[in-house]
Amino acid sequence: MTDRELIARAAAARERAYAPYSGFSVGAALLTENGNVYEGVNVENASYPVGICAERAAIAAAVSCGERHFAALAVIADSPGVCVPCGMCRQMLVEFPLRRILLANTAGTVRVMTPAELLPCAFGAEALPGKGGQR
Repeated sequence: MTDRELIARAAAARERAYAPYSGFSVGAALLTENGNVYEGVNVENASYPVGICAERAAIAAAVSCGERHFAALAVIADSPGVCVPCGMCRQMLVEFPLRRILLANTAGTVRVMTPAELLPCAFGAEALPGKGGQR
């Protein structure tokens, strides 16, 4: 799948976002190493912390289906610049092997980054003595 196709999948998913409070709809499409694509959207709630971001929704969908190795993630919103993941999403992105993140907006601007570029000095499984994580 090309980057352009993955961004198109994220844009299509964005149309299904539930953002009645902020009006800021976000779509994400996560490409796995196996070639599967899992989509996610932001889902807001009147109790703001209860909502979920599109990036974490896509990761949760993939993990729920047994996927753990990701090739790329596309994130898109109608924003002046590219849509950049929040801190919680950045932390979630460094948890799993992921090569590149495509940050986009509906005007066609795209920026490609790695999880390490988005969250330098990230907290990871190696910081937990004796844990090492289950990947």
